[in-house]
Amino acid sequence: MSDLSNLTAIELRSRLADGEVSSEQAVRACLDRIAAADGQVGAFVHLFADRAIEQARSIDARRARGEPIGPLAGLPVAIKDNMATSFGVTSCGSRILADFHAPYDATVVERLSAADGVILGKTNMDEFAMGSSTENSALGRTANPWDGSRVPGGSSGGAAAAVAARMVPAALGSDTGGSIRQPASLCGVVGLKPTYGRVSRYGLVAFASSLDQIGPLGRTVPDAALLLNAIAGRDGRDSTSVDRAVPDYLARLDEPLDRLRVGVVREFFGEGLDEPVRSAVQAALADLERSGAELVEVSLPHARYGIATYYIVAMAEASSNLARYDGVHYGYRTPHPADYVDVYMASRADGFGDEVKRRIMLGTYALSSGYYDAYYLRALKVRRLIKGDFDAAFAQVDVVAGPTSPTVAFEFGAKTDDPLQMYLSDVYTGTCNLAGLPGISVPCGFDEAGLPIGLQLIADAFEEEKLLRAARMYERTADWAGKAPAI
Repeated sequence: MSDLSNLTAIELRSRLADGEVSSEQAVRACLDRIAAADGQVGAFVHLFADRAIEQARSIDARRARGEPIGPLAGLPVAIKDNMATSFGVTSCGSRILADFHAPYDATVVERLSAADGVILGKTNMDEFAMGSSTENSALGRTANPWDGSRVPGGSSGGAAAAVAARMVPAALGSDTGGSIRQPASLCGVVGLKPTYGRVSRYGLVAFASSLDQIGPLGRTVPDAALLLNAIAGRDGRDSTSVDRAVPDYLARLDEPLDRLRVGVVREFFGEGLDEPVRSAVQAALADLERSGAELVEVSLPHARYGIATYYIVAMAEASSNLARYDGVHYGYRTPHPADYVDVYMASRADGFGDEVKRRIMLGTYALSSGYYDAYYLRALKVRRLIKGDFDAAFAQVDVVAGPTSPTVAFEFGAKTDDPLQMYLSDVYTGTCNLAGLPGISVPCGFDEAGLPIGLQLIADAFEEEKLLRAARMYERTADWAGKAPAI
């Protein structure tokens, strides 16, 4: 059954539903692939093999008895290591939570299980989702399956790499400033960040609470739509979750949108964009135009302030959220504190990595007396201007388009000594989070070295159905999903 690893999530679900393949066979095929390939990639940090096989057998038994089976029908999936599970460890790629066992399941975990998805394990990530390369994990680094000397992107690099390397047909990641879409672009898979409030954040370990959102990664747009169907919707335990009807994102996915207007964002094609990325994205837009879309140049004039605004807001919220890791309540505690103050200081100094410490310090500074108005308050005002730019654009077009990442996957260590260069990896993705909008990255080609490139599409709030259909219109023009890394 080794060929099962080459199936997309939709294809595998179809075989499961038809009884051609059992859920146990599918799970074992994924586990075999993980055993064969993950030594080179390092995508998984926690595997739940015995639990997954037991769950698969239970689903197979229910199917054999003629009982109803959920819409995922025994499909194996992976989740990022910042989603709480009552089974296994939830470590967020950090030493400070290395042995943390959550007392409950995140809502998305509950919904995956209710849909009869089988969670194989948790994937690697930048510590507390703070990074664009998955180099900041305390649990080891993850390699890009297309080139083991390069990063997979971040912070959901493990999830993207696992899907790209055919270890699992689909996965969940989280996106605070591009952490689903950017690694999807660098690994050549599809990654969707839903509208803020579309998917519950209950049980997602917080980084920046007004920006974080959980979303799917898959090899194709239908794969992403399948997972979004399973996890979207109101949750009373998350006050930011919106009570709004959830459409069936698969129902009309293959129907082309009539008179689709695609806004080509002028500011997304300026300085800093690598030429191979520019060429691939422009070719993808031309393919969309040949499919019947109308290309319209639009401007997001405040996008130039997006990185500065994003990092002020994100770091300020991180400094507040991460204050809970104090060496007292839970998580890592320094073994030999000098006094009560040292418990707090030494536990945080030992438990957090350098990037997390940097963001806590910068965020605390931005919120401190005398600097709050100059930094945080001003950033919130610019955030509103950025949202206004998108509102103006969507008065003219259905979706806006541009590159997902300014570069292809870069080599390990290339940007670790220059945090500002690393932060610029999010230059095209962070504004989407600031405005709370849905965005998707779809593979659109490769550079001369064979490294993947992603096209980003962004839609208005709660327009995921339109966004997915537009992405599918493009995806059908080229079989990028059929290309696999030679690993």
